[in-house]
Amino acid sequence: MASRQRAGMLRSVSTVGLTVLGGAVPALAGQTELLAGLDTRFTDNARKSSSNEISDLESRAYVKAGYTSDPGRCNSDFSGTLGYRYWQDSTFDNESYAEMDFAGDCELANQLYWDVANTLREVNQSSRQSDTQDNRTQKNVFSSGPRYVWRLNNTNWLTLSALYQNTEFSEPEESDSERYTGSVAWSHAFSQTLNSGLSTSYSRTEYDTGAEVDVTSARVTFSKLWATMNVSGAVGASEIETRFGTTTQTSDGLVGELDLTRSLTPSAEWFLRAARELTDRTSTFDFRFGEFQFSLQDSISVEVTTIVTGLNKRFSDSGSLTVEAYANQSDYLQSNEQEDSSGLNIRYSRPVAERTSASLGLGYDYQTYASDDVDDRRARVELGMEYQASRDLSLNARAGHESKVSDLANSEYEENWVLLGLEYRFR
Repeated sequence: MASRQRAGMLRSVSTVGLTVLGGAVPALAGQTELLAGLDTRFTDNARKSSSNEISDLESRAYVKAGYTSDPGRCNSDFSGTLGYRYWQDSTFDNESYAEMDFAGDCELANQLYWDVANTLREVNQSSRQSDTQDNRTQKNVFSSGPRYVWRLNNTNWLTLSALYQNTEFSEPEESDSERYTGSVAWSHAFSQTLNSGLSTSYSRTEYDTGAEVDVTSARVTFSKLWATMNVSGAVGASEIETRFGTTTQTSDGLVGELDLTRSLTPSAEWFLRAARELTDRTSTFDFRFGEFQFSLQDSISVEVTTIVTGLNKRFSDSGSLTVEAYANQSDYLQSNEQEDSSGLNIRYSRPVAERTSASLGLGYDYQTYASDDVDDRRARVELGMEYQASRDLSLNARAGHESKVSDLANSEYEENWVLLGLEYRFR
């Protein structure tokens, strides 16, 4: 009951914050997008089980909305999905679902801003279990706070910020948290294409179980722009202290992040993103790096490392190719749990007729669990077709196969699925 009350309070706070920011922007300003869709997916192994496979038909109805305000004193960017899923043979409970990304700010006074953000996602509770409805929970992260940008001169500026963050899960067995963060950052412009600086931050996270996590960090920041490449990032040190009852644990280490994009040709681009942090499982790290996921059953403090690199290529026939490789490591600091994952994702699409396009997706994931000496390997393939029936109506069909091989026989499965759907864009 307490968890539901907190969720209701958070939704009220989020609504008020979005209304305040949105109300400051003229009603007709900005760009708005609205789309509605229906689809039905047949699967021959809905629970992704190693035996006694169950077939079922999952139907979904959903609405997608997007809004970006015109630049002004208040700015906002929103995208979200609200839907309902129905299982014909009741393999899982019928339920509503939602996703949302909102980021906004208002300039309250000269160089003084107020930031508001909210992100809502479905995340897996356990990385060891299959990605099914029973293994998912909704994770909502709401944040709000002031930011002051003090321009010292033409080449130096100081940014002071404070942030309140609330993380909640829809499943009551998952721990919610409140986070308070303060940071100071100094930046210096060496030239029009080179910036560098120093930053320090302190955060305290309070779990509803009584546990507390303090993180202190200091970093050197940098950004550089060339004609065909830009790179930005930070490197430094961090200390994390976890307290629960009479137990206190402290860890420290090097932390940093890197974001690099290089244009190889006018139609090809290579990218590299990497990060290392000492954090806790209610942070937004899994939102910022899509292939990364926390295991919510392990200890709350975790040392995370991730790297992803890939290639985006456009062809003269309007086709496109995306190749992405990643590697992640999660070291849970209060236990002997360590998880490593790596994988490859490939997607190719191209027009095959005047109003029809086809796509092919391939994926492979490899996961290891050091404490149990268990390896999992998952492969998937997907074929798709999309037909643009009119300016606003599109029809799509997809079919796929997924298989998992594991050192644990009861974790293995094979699944085949087919999906038919339509989407209508309102103008």
